[in-house]
Amino acid sequence: IGASGAFFGSSKNVINYMWRRAPGYFDVVAYTGNSTAGRTVSHKLEVTPEMIWVKRRNGDIGWPVWHKDTTPDATYGNKTLMLNTNAAESLTGWFTSTAPTSSVFSLSSNNQINASGGTYIAYLFATLPGISKVGSFTTTGSDLNVDCGFTNGARFILFKKTSATEDWIVFNTERGIVAGNDPFLALNTTAAEYTLSDAIDPLSSGFTLVGSFWGSGSNYIFLAIA
Repeated sequence: IGASGAFFGSSKNVINYMWRRAPGYFDVVAYTGNSTAGRTVSHKLEVTPEMIWVKRRNGDIGWPVWHKDTTPDATYGNKTLMLNTNAAESLTGWFTSTAPTSSVFSLSSNNQINASGGTYIAYLFATLPGISKVGSFTTTGSDLNVDCGFTNGARFILFKKTSATEDWIVFNTERGIVAGNDPFLALNTTAAEYTLSDAIDPLSSGFTLVGSFWGSGSNYIFLAIA
């Protein structure tokens, strides 16, 4: 990497997240939009995607997110989120009511994900036993163990509240998932990491939510990686 002052200048603490394409876990797809409702795009994940991020590369448009556990709708499909905002889930119909399969995912004609001539990149995630977990939970106000099927705990966890406005927050073991205060970053902001709360604790099979941080009755989606 270079010595760009904006990202890697002197005395700056930086975290990088990197994924490798692998069947059953993660895939990257580049496609060009055609404004056709119900259009399908092929992928090589070899299993059904459970979370999809999309970004238009040649336009000033946000990051639509589809997740298997957001609220479904028979006409418009699962409610969607935006990776670059803290907004709650909303009924957009961007991905249509046709669920993804092990070979394709479906798009509406909306310019967020399928404008004619628009160039897009899509990131597809799935649950791979022992490696990754795409899931959801509802907080109870008490500590909650989330079993991801791991053996040495989660190293990376991305959370988003779907039921109300809240940032996309990220924890990782490089900065600390401990039985104490846990630093975390918000993907949709430029803010420095927050360090003053005990939000999650280690758990060999996944992670433990600290009830006093998460409250009660809120719905969240997550992506965890072992």
